[in-house]
Amino acid sequence: MILYPAIDIMGGRCVRLRQGNFAQVTEYSADPAEQALEWEHCGAEYIHVVDLDGARHGESRNDEGIRSVTVSVSVPVQSGGGIRSMNDIERRFSCGVSRVILGTAAVRNPELVHGAVREFGGGHIAVGVDAKNGVAAVEGWGSTGSVTVMELCARMRDAGVKVIIHTDIARDGMMTGPNLEASKAIVGLNWFDVIVSGGVASMDDLYGARDIGASGAIIGRALYNGAISLEEAVRVFGSAD
Repeated sequence: MILYPAIDIMGGRCVRLRQGNFAQVTEYSADPAEQALEWEHCGAEYIHVVDLDGARHGESRNDEGIRSVTVSVSVPVQSGGGIRSMNDIERRFSCGVSRVILGTAAVRNPELVHGAVREFGGGHIAVGVDAKNGVAAVEGWGSTGSVTVMELCARMRDAGVKVIIHTDIARDGMMTGPNLEASKAIVGLNWFDVIVSGGVASMDDLYGARDIGASGAIIGRALYNGAISLEEAVRVFGSAD
């Protein structure tokens, strides 16, 4: 199982939100690249970077910060936030990321996902399935669309998507544990590699993610406040094992 330490960038700085609420921000580092290097030193095999300003405003706002991460570390980086068009996807790849994550665009414009998978391959395009009460959220989690999580998953299967990142927004940043039951339902479709996200707070949560067959887990606040040691977690759950 691959562990993805999360770096959320807002205003060029590394922060964390609670439940995607931009009014509840905690800053952890002024330098995303420095933070990424720390996670790599701790054994990270992959880094997860989100442009929070981009997610909120619908356009990339932190290219410089994302690029600073990719050029600083030797491990691959996946990134989302504010990606709404093929040009946006290409722009994010030009920042040096290995995998681009589509969220709102997957709900609003599934044809973009089809085109992106054809152009870049299913392994380089992930879809963030961000859920509020079983419905896919959009626009930086500020609202919900009219598509259920399972409907969105079916559409993404048809588009050739191979990787799904599942987040229960109510759990994100709350240190209450991820919604493993909901993630397990997506794993059970046997269509995707599923990365668990949102609320991972302890090693027990990581054991739970592994037990449901998740291919990975994104860890945010629990790393920054010391609830999980990335070095220990990589020793136990790292994909090499």
